[in-house]
Formats: sequence, C-alpha cells, structure tokens
Amino acid sequence: MEIREYRPEDCSEMASLFYDTVHTVNAADYTKEQLDAWADGAVDCEAWDHSFREHYTLVAIEDGKLAGFGDMDESGYLDRLYIHKDFQKRGIAAALCDRLEKRFAVPEIITHASITARPFFEKRGYRVRKAQQVERKGVLLTNYVMALSKAGQK
Repeated sequence: MEIREYRPEDCSEMASLFYDTVHTVNAADYTKEQLDAWADGAVDCEAWDHSFREHYTLVAIEDGKLAGFGDMDESGYLDRLYIHKDFQKRGIAAALCDRLEKRFAVPEIITHASITARPFFEKRGYRVRKAQQVERKGVLLTNYVMALSKAGQK
C-alpha cells in the first residue's frame, strides 16, 4: 500500500469512493433515506478540492486503485475518513489515521464518527464526548463527537 498526499486529480475518484462506501459499508447502520441524504452522488468537487487543499489530506493506493482517503485540519479536526468497500479491514484506515494524527501538534484530535466508524475509533483510544443528531437535507443522522487525547503520545 502506498500513502501519499492528495492531488486535485484525485477528487472525482474520491467522490465516487465516498458515495459507494456510504451506500454499502454504512448501510447496516443507516436507512436508505439517511444514506441518500448523506451521500447523494452530487459532490461539489470544486468545494471538496478546496477543502482537501486547505487540510492535510492523504490517499491510500492499493493494487493501483484508490483504496481510501482521510483529511485533517490544523486544529486537529479529523474531517473525513473513508475506505473503499473492497478494501475494508486491511489496515488502511489505521495507516491513514497514524499519519494524520501525527501531523499537527495539538492536544487532542476530534472527529464526528458515524455509527459504523465508532468501534474503529474506540479501538484507537478515542472517547465519545456526545452522541448527536445532524441534519442532512432534512434527514437526521446519528453520529458521535469523539476525541483522542494526545497527551503523553510521542
């Protein structure tokens, strides 16, 4: 597996991966209506590209394919972390997080984890701060504000 920094030409493939991952991997924890509100297939690649360039964004390549991506801003907010449905449970998310979490000298990392992602983050030492309902296109989705203290980490 290769992990490298984001390039603008990655954006459309990342948008496809996002849609496919949400609609397959997260389907066990959310309704079809929630999945459609979360990922409707109409990503604004210009806005995403801008966000990815503002953040520290990494992509994982496996067998010549985009296998996953993640991004974090300088405040320590881990914004997106998505792994292709065909590359789940291969350590890709952990490898991306390892690099993202070490990037900025912040006291803690914050993320808003889906129901599906919560166990992954808990295994990494993140703790739930609160459960919340977020609205997407008039539909409520449950997620969790989670934090990882970097105190004592090297």
